[in-house]
Amino acid sequence: MMKDRKAKAKLIILLGIIWIIITLPLPWIVNNPLVSETQFNTILSIIGVLSIPFIVLGVVWTLKPELTT
Repeated sequence: MMKDRKAKAKLIILLGIIWIIITLPLPWIVNNPLVSETQFNTILSIIGVLSIPFIVLGVVWTLKPELTT
């Protein structure tokens, strides 16, 4: 039982990290000299806030897969 709980926790953390990495448009922001530091921080905060519902949805579906049917 404990291994299963740890495995689920690791999977949830991995899915959250993957989601955040995929949603970041860093190559377009970092390589663009026209983007200031304040714009960069604003964009990162917006992406972070928008990612929260999707991460929660992934966590819920991982814990309760019967909700997907």
